[in-house]
Amino acid sequence: MTTTQTKPFDRKDGQLVLAHILFAFGALLIGGIAGMLQGMVKGGTITLPANIGYYELLTAHGVLMALIFTTYFIVGFLYSGVSQTLGGKLLPLTKKLGWIGYVLMSVGTLIGVVVILLGKASVLYTFYAPMKASPYFYIALALVVIGSWLSGFGIFYQYIQWKKSNKGKLSPLFGYMSVITMLLWQIATIGVALEVVVQLIPWSFGWVETVNVVLSRTLFWFFGHPLVYFWLLPAYICWYVIIPKIIGGKIFSDSLARMSFVLFLLFSIPVGFHHQLMEPGISHFWKYLQVVLTFMVVIPSLMTAFSLFATFELNGRSKGAKGLFGWVKVLPWKDVRFFAPFMGMLIFIPAGAGGLVNASNQMNAVVHNTLWVTGHFHLTVATSVALTFFGIVYWLIPVVTGRVLTPRMNRLGIIQTLIWCIGMFFMSGSMHTVGLLGSPRRTAYNTYDDHPDAVLWMPYHVAMAIGGIILFVGVVLIIYNIISLMRAPKGETEYPIGEVSEGSEPTPRFLENWKLWITLTVILIVIAYSIPIIDLIGNTTPGSPGYVTW
Repeated sequence: MTTTQTKPFDRKDGQLVLAHILFAFGALLIGGIAGMLQGMVKGGTITLPANIGYYELLTAHGVLMALIFTTYFIVGFLYSGVSQTLGGKLLPLTKKLGWIGYVLMSVGTLIGVVVILLGKASVLYTFYAPMKASPYFYIALALVVIGSWLSGFGIFYQYIQWKKSNKGKLSPLFGYMSVITMLLWQIATIGVALEVVVQLIPWSFGWVETVNVVLSRTLFWFFGHPLVYFWLLPAYICWYVIIPKIIGGKIFSDSLARMSFVLFLLFSIPVGFHHQLMEPGISHFWKYLQVVLTFMVVIPSLMTAFSLFATFELNGRSKGAKGLFGWVKVLPWKDVRFFAPFMGMLIFIPAGAGGLVNASNQMNAVVHNTLWVTGHFHLTVATSVALTFFGIVYWLIPVVTGRVLTPRMNRLGIIQTLIWCIGMFFMSGSMHTVGLLGSPRRTAYNTYDDHPDAVLWMPYHVAMAIGGIILFVGVVLIIYNIISLMRAPKGETEYPIGEVSEGSEPTPRFLENWKLWITLTVILIVIAYSIPIIDLIGNTTPGSPGYVTW
């Protein structure tokens, strides 16, 4: 399972990484409890006590799973790779920024969770105006964003210092990908920061009477779709850089990997209108433009798929595999560090296909605001991304704590992965199916006066609840596995950074021309958003007062 590296992971860097990972899985546990209960209510299998609201649970589940679990894990994972590849340890300023960011995010998270559980912010994770939460919920969100910015600045600083010390050298692939991931995040969160600070906090305090609803949603989705790629890119880092090492192979192409990340940076931000295709107040032309840009993201996704399967096949051929699919037999199926991320890769195929449906104007009209959409993002972030993150844990915690992955822990990891896949098959499969039958999302249990259509939905809602219970078993098992990993036998575990194949073409230097890529990103954003936002700001439509509907 493990090999020895010449230099153990820096202990103080390990503490910063571990703090992020443990906080992430604490959020996963609480969010998982909320999600299971909410799913059981939706399926009509339980009734909540009077002092617990369905939408409180739904908000806690969305915020803790989609925002907190992912952000903490990603920052911890990226800091570990930056420490390993950009100098062997974090610089003092990088570490300081990482810890300050961690504290700010943690304070924001704790305030936000308290406000949600007090019933003051049942506005779901999209916190759509004109539903109005307590101002302290929005302040909490602002603290999380500001903390994450500081963490990102730490990664940028480490990368810049490495480049200064290694003039003319190509930066390590992990470090390069980490910079693009955080650059994507820093740019995307500008939208939600403006929404929260300029619009929602003054409005929720009562300093202004109304809010421009369409503008607030546009600013949210400026952030909300790139958020999907902020989740995905660290999973792609694992697939591109880590998995080749784990399977005993080599990275197919360094330049292809870098180019795919550049394309994600360019095309994942100016696409938010495809979440607003049914939204009045936005011109059809701008929606059409952003749908076209959305479909451009398919290109780096297909590049990634090609690169990964080329890596698998080259590895198989080097080990004597014959025939079209002979390489499949030599993959390490019994190694959870490979098996969990690989299952995430496979499930991303139907998940990506569902995304094409959501982004298509005509098909989106069929599935908009139905459970199909919920099923889609449970396949993307809650399966492809989550399973990859789970797979990372089985080597990352041993690396930063100086321990080893035991055969027993490996078996439990395989079992946990299978449980997760089975639970998601029931839950997401039912969501997709019943969504096509018209069952709405964001609603508690309701038979709509026993309307025949609603009665037809009920078996699917029960299947969703069963899937949610199975998934919660998976949450409990991953928490148990993490605790066990921290108590595993001591030893040194290698940080699995893959090497590039000797047959790979040299990487062009223009891929590290940051001025070029950032300028192109800004130009695309300005083209896609400047005129629509100016129109929305100047629109004479009256704003909306706030509503508390729970």
